[in-house]
Amino acid sequence: MPETNPETNPEISTALDRVPGKIVAVHSSYRSRAAERGTIPAWPSYFLKPASSLAASGDPVARPPGCELLAWVNGDLAQDAWPARDMLFGFGDIVADLSRLLTLEPGDVILTGTPTGSTVVTPGDVVEVEVSAGDQSSGRLRSPIVEADYPLEPPGAMPRADDAQREAAYGPARSVRGNTAHQPAGHDQEILDGLREVATATLAAVARKRGLNGLTLDGLRSTRPAHKMAGYARTVRYLPLREDLSAAQGAMNAQKRAIEEIRPGEVLVIEARGDPTAGTIGDILALRAQVRGAAGVVTDGAIRDSAALAGLDIPVYHAAIHPAVLGRRHIPWETGVTVACAGVTIQPGDILVGDADGVIVLPPDRAAEILAAAREQERQEQFVAERVAAGESIDGLFPLPEARRAEYQAWLAQQSSPESHLDPGHCAIDPVVTRRMRRRAAEWTPSSDTAEASDDGDA
Repeated sequence: MPETNPETNPEISTALDRVPGKIVAVHSSYRSRAAERGTIPAWPSYFLKPASSLAASGDPVARPPGCELLAWVNGDLAQDAWPARDMLFGFGDIVADLSRLLTLEPGDVILTGTPTGSTVVTPGDVVEVEVSAGDQSSGRLRSPIVEADYPLEPPGAMPRADDAQREAAYGPARSVRGNTAHQPAGHDQEILDGLREVATATLAAVARKRGLNGLTLDGLRSTRPAHKMAGYARTVRYLPLREDLSAAQGAMNAQKRAIEEIRPGEVLVIEARGDPTAGTIGDILALRAQVRGAAGVVTDGAIRDSAALAGLDIPVYHAAIHPAVLGRRHIPWETGVTVACAGVTIQPGDILVGDADGVIVLPPDRAAEILAAAREQERQEQFVAERVAAGESIDGLFPLPEARRAEYQAWLAQQSSPESHLDPGHCAIDPVVTRRMRRRAAEWTPSSDTAEASDDGDA
């Protein structure tokens, strides 16, 4: 690894040897930030910043009174992002799009925005940024934030911020009063991977304990029940058919636009008012969604071409099967809006998880917390299931009482030990257990979730 300190290796500071002609900032480039605001843009949008807003590493960044600066902060890792994993628009997309409108020159800067959890820095904070690619690194570029000794006065476009804009800028990680510590945003892909390993039944039980009882979609079945689904909502809303309005939609209606805009890891969510009397999606458009990287399709209406849909790699959750085209009952009206699907309100960017039991929607800012508790609950249920299979009564066993806690923790320790994985006889009744617990048990560490996972008798 090369030296990454700009003070001892000047070569890594060459990016600022020429003043950039352009600094282009991207609105809502991070998926987590877009989801936080309840809208997923189909394409990037931009604004320009003056080159004078840059500071070299070690130089102070002056914050005029009344301005708000978004960044991360004070030695704590606050933003750890990968373009292909965490951003709606990768650098390739952004450069290609910008190049249609202007000429990018060496030294120009593109600011990709911030993920959820980012907030406002104040004088006295220190911002450090490092960009790496393989064994190359910019080094940790350091900018102390200081109060400017001049006011920002007209003429010009002055900053205007109301309470809603301030709330969006500060984000959920820190109140406007600034009395909450900086917290780094979670790794979205790791959360999705984890959600695919727990049952929707467990997620529903855990969400209910947290006062979230309206997250499970009603009356849906999957074309691929054995396939687990987890992804972000890309919504489209259907209205009842009105022929004159349908004719005015044009060839690329809202359904087709949503499919052409869908990005890897997203779930196409169709609000069809629960109408089972016409298909809402067929084989060609579902295949197109799959080719574009969709994680699945969810509709509270009917599907058509059901045999072909069952042969796709992605699951399609649906309420009915019907041979008629959607134009018999529906107009695809708008995309990227809040919808009501199978009795649940779903916003663009919400997380949907599906398995053989059905589909549940999770608020993105609660997903990591719910996942951690669900893993713990399934560990406890694995412990209980082994004892029930061995003939033990559920009385005094399920939900797991405090009196059995020491026994449970000893069992967890046995699952984590190398000997338990080498000895095929350590868990002779393993076949009765259907949930994927053994690997998660090996990852267990004591937490506050341990005590709460058994506070409800639902299984």
